[in-house]
Amino acid sequence: MTCYTPVVPLPRTALVLFTRDLRVHDHPALAEAIRSSDLVVPLFVLDPALLGGGAAANRIAFLVEALGDLRESLRSLGGDLLLRRGDPIEETLRLATAAGARTVFAASDGSAYARARESRLASACRDARVELRTFPLASAVPPGALVPAGDDHYRVFTPSLRRWSATRLRPVAPRPARLRLPAGLDPGELPAASELSRGRPSPGRPRGGETAGRQRLERWLAEGLAGYEALRDDLAADATSRLSPYLHLGCVSAVELVTRVRELQERTEFERQLAWRDFFGQLLAANPRSARESLRDRGDRWRDDAEALERWRAGLTGYPLVDAAMRQLAAEGFVHNRARLVAGSFLAKTLYLDWRDGARAFSELLVDGDVASNVGNWQWVAGTGADTRPNRILDPLAQARRFDPRGAYARRWVPELAGLPGATVHEPWRAPAGLVAPEYPARIVDHVAAAARFRAAREARRSPVAAEA
Repeated sequence: MTCYTPVVPLPRTALVLFTRDLRVHDHPALAEAIRSSDLVVPLFVLDPALLGGGAAANRIAFLVEALGDLRESLRSLGGDLLLRRGDPIEETLRLATAAGARTVFAASDGSAYARARESRLASACRDARVELRTFPLASAVPPGALVPAGDDHYRVFTPSLRRWSATRLRPVAPRPARLRLPAGLDPGELPAASELSRGRPSPGRPRGGETAGRQRLERWLAEGLAGYEALRDDLAADATSRLSPYLHLGCVSAVELVTRVRELQERTEFERQLAWRDFFGQLLAANPRSARESLRDRGDRWRDDAEALERWRAGLTGYPLVDAAMRQLAAEGFVHNRARLVAGSFLAKTLYLDWRDGARAFSELLVDGDVASNVGNWQWVAGTGADTRPNRILDPLAQARRFDPRGAYARRWVPELAGLPGATVHEPWRAPAGLVAPEYPARIVDHVAAAARFRAAREARRSPVAAEA
């Protein structure tokens, strides 16, 4: 009798490269890797191309907390998060080879940097005979999924919204039950945020990670969503979701958020705001240069005034609503969307300074730091982007009377004016001298005269004029 030694098949091993998808809930790439493989290697690479210059403190602190939280979640499933520093392509292939992984799972993204990274990863995987499988995870509807007739992307929001709202989203993937990691792999150390960033994070910034994000998500759906449409522009109410940092790093899934919002309400204003996020994402994906260049050049000759730019950044323009917005941004790494638009319009149209200076200032302080949304909003207020009324001007006084009528938001962030009652806080130049702290500055410009200057500049370049109080 001939005896045969049974052949034991080698375990199937996959590697999951995390980027802007730092979660275990609704993570199709992770779920598919676990389903199709015996062993799974979760990896995040700290990329010096993004961090080498000393990145913004708020984003780095949030990222480090999110990575620590993801590591704990993966450990609870029986695995771990492996951390490496270096070029993400080299580190991914090096670890895949060491672990014997024949498939790499990764998220696709729309930014120019992310697309170049994916292209390089695809080429390296082909050379190494490793399969690459990518999943769009950063948005509810992937960039490029909605294409109008006769064009390659939507350039105006409203028709995009109609298609976006009618689009059926992919099913929400369940949280994995367990994960097996190959033995003998060095998990790597999670660095302190101070090693990677310059400066200190804002004292009031949110904590990073999926755990904190899901807590905020559940609280928002239970307590905030129903009143959002009525209160979203009420500056003192602070009734926005504050989910943007968690969406940006994928601590909360955009697909899960939209799905759950649709289950609770039909055609909500909040859902419309999420559609704006996807719209800006596809706009940047189709026009990668718009991160640095005006999408629609209006022929502007922006003023060069370093002192005015610094006063705006510091919240010392003499316009309380604008100053409150900038001080909230510095204190929390967040600014209310309505206040953000007013501060942006003031820089680009009242001061007539380059929108890129504003986008850069916001990027340095915002916890989310989402390039598509930041640039998209800045180009909108500057009239160089997707706004169909490019010359509209947001009057800071009219906006203040409408959205902060009792002055509570202004007094919260500009304590020098705490003695001014009600809406009078928005015009401190009209108040008795004793009620305004002497350190609060006079107006940097007269808004009416500055707005006229902006209109004249745009008219000289044959731009249609529209103004909004």
